[in-house]
Amino acid sequence: MTTVKRVATARRRRPTTIRYFDTSAVVAALAEGDEEADASLVADGVCIGSVLTFLESSRALARARRDGRISAERERDLQRALELLETRMDVVTIDAPILARARRPFPIEPVRTLDAIHLATAESLELHPSFLTFVTRDKRLRENAQALGYSVE
Repeated sequence: MTTVKRVATARRRRPTTIRYFDTSAVVAALAEGDEEADASLVADGVCIGSVLTFLESSRALARARRDGRISAERERDLQRALELLETRMDVVTIDAPILARARRPFPIEPVRTLDAIHLATAESLELHPSFLTFVTRDKRLRENAQALGYSVE
């Protein structure tokens, strides 16, 4: 079942919160001890991320180890936690329509390429903005998500 169908089915069963997580929120929750981001991850509702969320998060952990901010053991532990999180979330692949949307302007420019993919992925869910909460720690993503009508955590 596609993410869009799963979300629609969940909404028909009972009212639920649907959250889209960008990379900054996942890294903040897992690696930086951000309690609000962590609370969003474990809250009731549907959690959605992009394949990009997990790719970027994995690369951020590798960079942190290389830069000496975390140990190799800590990186392994965080990578395992990231893999577990990925199995618990609905993960959206990056397809041609998402890339096409990412090429078009967003309300508050400039938007970096990977941020545009996150915003386009959220839009690809085809939910009214009142049904989706965008979870981010990135100022530009926060501002654009709000300008698109999403609530932000």
